[in-house]
Amino acid sequence: MKKPRLTEDDRLSIEVGLRCRKTVYAIAKLLSRPARTIMREIRSRAIESNKGAAYRVSNRCIHRMDCQKMHICAHCLYDENRHCRFCRQCNSHCDDFVEYICTRLSRPPYVCNGCAEEKKCVLRKRFYIHSVAQKDYRKRLVETRRGANITEAEVLKFDETLYNLTEQGQSIHAVMVCHDDLFSVNEKTIYRYVNGGLLHTKRHDLPRACTLKPRKAKSVEHKVDTKCRIGRTYTDYLRFIEQNPGLPVTEMDTVEGVKGGKVFLTLMFMPYGFMVALLLSAKTSANVTEAFAMILRQLTVRFGDAGGFEMFARLFPVILTDNGTEFSAPSRIETDAEGNCLTQIYYCDPNSAFQKAHVERNHELIRNILPKGTPYLESTSFDALTQTDVDLVMSHVNSYIRKSLKDRTPYDLFTKAFGTQVAELFGIRAIPADDIVLKPSLLGIVQKTRNLD
Repeated sequence: MKKPRLTEDDRLSIEVGLRCRKTVYAIAKLLSRPARTIMREIRSRAIESNKGAAYRVSNRCIHRMDCQKMHICAHCLYDENRHCRFCRQCNSHCDDFVEYICTRLSRPPYVCNGCAEEKKCVLRKRFYIHSVAQKDYRKRLVETRRGANITEAEVLKFDETLYNLTEQGQSIHAVMVCHDDLFSVNEKTIYRYVNGGLLHTKRHDLPRACTLKPRKAKSVEHKVDTKCRIGRTYTDYLRFIEQNPGLPVTEMDTVEGVKGGKVFLTLMFMPYGFMVALLLSAKTSANVTEAFAMILRQLTVRFGDAGGFEMFARLFPVILTDNGTEFSAPSRIETDAEGNCLTQIYYCDPNSAFQKAHVERNHELIRNILPKGTPYLESTSFDALTQTDVDLVMSHVNSYIRKSLKDRTPYDLFTKAFGTQVAELFGIRAIPADDIVLKPSLLGIVQKTRNLD
């Protein structure tokens, strides 16, 4: 019989056992669990700590005992005879720094709980804390059970048939009875998908749909990989950036015209402030994945196989995005067909758009040209646009000077770093300052005049 999952009391017993310097096998025996279960729990839910030691310099270099370097910093204020290994800035300034990892972290118990050397140790630490572990368990449990339990292939299998027949006035029940081989879910689930906006069939298309005032309902999420956030959270991102200081970040998002229509996939290259927008036929993970595959193909055609992969790695060393379902297949973007690593993707915390503020702020310039729906705008859908129209919009946006860039344009900074060939590959060109238009008139969109009578 399969044992139940670890409870909060079990995790508390693990923490107390580690503090009392019990072995993993002794803790496992106490909880009547396999030792590998306890090991897996400790390794996956332990948290890192930069905790140092009182009155000691936190030098974590493997050469710290015999290093004789001096004057690594040109602005050093210490006397001439002081070695750099005694300075708190040594690890962040020395090019030969190699972090020493305590062997206790690579074998049971894998954490510093109960270590006799903890108070005087200056190395990076890991601790198992039952409250943090329980919170992480609950978070992962909720995330893995969220959204629609169905693949994109299964949706495409019956979505078109369902849409065509409901347009002809048939009910969902009738369609499912006549085409039972197409559906892998029950009727109630299909209604939930329709109400949540997951399918092309809408509630008002149904023959006996209730005509009461529509209620606000949260859409049904459809994540390709329900565990995509594991190891890719914003905390993981901050840790990655801390270990790779100075690494440029690409912020990714989407801009929607009308629900169910075409969308923009926006890529903001920092610190240049340069944004690329790709027109997608629908807000799905398949379209996002194909967009990145297209970018890689164009780069390899322009720069050759080796040069194309190298340029892709320079453009996308790390990507930060939100929790949209269109970004729920990160592994397909992070690796190529042969399994080679191309980039790293991380997710902001839920409802925390400020964590990728640059791309969100730049959307304001796009909305100046393509505003959201108002009674005074003729059209706000992106369905009539082409990629050429989008490239024109982004050329004007990227040629607009920014005070935050010291009155320079994103186009100038980006082409200085990557060259004009890459900008041209994305369809972006320089627009003279006096010709820049950031209003709907750029695309010939007519705004209706307000009637003040």
